[in-house]
Amino acid sequence: MNASSAAERFRSVFGTEPELAWHAPGRVNLIGEHTDYNDGFVLPVALPLGVLTVAGRAPHGVLRLASVQHPGEPVELRIDELCPGRLDGWAAYPAGVLWQLARSGARPGAGAQPPGGAWSPGGAALLLDGDLPSGAGLSSSAAVECSVGMAANELYGLGLDRMRVAEMAQAAETEFVGVPCGLMDQCASLLCEDGHALFFDTRALRVEQVPLDFEAAGLALLLVDTASPHRLVAGEYAARRRECEAAAAELGMATLRDVEPDDLARALDRLSSELLRARVRHVVTENARVLEVVSLLRAGRTEQIGELFTASHESLRVDFEVSSTEQDTAVRSALEAGALGARMTGGGFGGSVIAVVTTRTREAVSAAVAEGFARAGLPSPSCSVVHASAGARRVAI
Repeated sequence: MNASSAAERFRSVFGTEPELAWHAPGRVNLIGEHTDYNDGFVLPVALPLGVLTVAGRAPHGVLRLASVQHPGEPVELRIDELCPGRLDGWAAYPAGVLWQLARSGARPGAGAQPPGGAWSPGGAALLLDGDLPSGAGLSSSAAVECSVGMAANELYGLGLDRMRVAEMAQAAETEFVGVPCGLMDQCASLLCEDGHALFFDTRALRVEQVPLDFEAAGLALLLVDTASPHRLVAGEYAARRRECEAAAAELGMATLRDVEPDDLARALDRLSSELLRARVRHVVTENARVLEVVSLLRAGRTEQIGELFTASHESLRVDFEVSSTEQDTAVRSALEAGALGARMTGGGFGGSVIAVVTTRTREAVSAAVAEGFARAGLPSPSCSVVHASAGARRVAI
């Protein structure tokens, strides 16, 4: 992915000059899965890979969209005619961001305004290019939304801060695309800092940058792309969210964040079904695991987080039922080869796995995962080392 090449592609596709470009990264979530929409805690890191949006002007009220990864004629739409259900596929994500900006009440030069009146923005032409694998559980959708959001924010002079752009990107995915996601992915893409994990309290909207240096501890964070794309739109992700909301309602609580770990047993006794008990058990124990991992990282005891990773995976596999055969195979193979801990990352139903390994065993763990997949007759996975990177940035073109 090269910004100059993308700018040249913009000129070729749209016949006009681009004005600016923004890159937004994907993310790996260290721990804290399915907790963000329960007002809980998460701990993601940004990846070097991501999505680039090259932006320029178009006639007033016209949105033109093109993608290097989805060649073909540009998609052309009227911004004031956008509505949920109008689009599907890749174009729904950038279009949803413009739809959300238009209805948010933000005005050029006015900063973040409360909702209350639609604004008809000027036109925009957007070319997207990316090197983040779609469906790997690394939040390619949020990378699209955040790169488009930051590009439009600058193009229109809206003056929105990064947290507000994250909230609009999330609203675009939830209300326009139809995936009821939490806010973690968008915040990770916009707010992460190089060499740090982002400790995010999704209820208070409070963030803390936690230093993360696996190499100094003689460790590496291994990312396994299991080559099994996840598909959250199919309804399973939405079903888990509804189950969590139903459990909170039975407990008379606003969200499952309100269940304290010491009160978990009593809360489980009050629920009407084993399914709801399992969902609550995962969310409450996962929140506790996030806090424990953060505490260990602050204390420089990075080598001890592996056991919490493995416990998280078991909770996601058994209580939340969101792991896949490929993810379970990767975790099992990594642990058998000496990984200190391993877990699925992302929403589940396919996607990626992360493993804490020593620098000495990294190659052996990678080989063992590949061998495990071959024995199971699964497509070959790919392994790489994760380096915590910075959030969205403006790119020269």
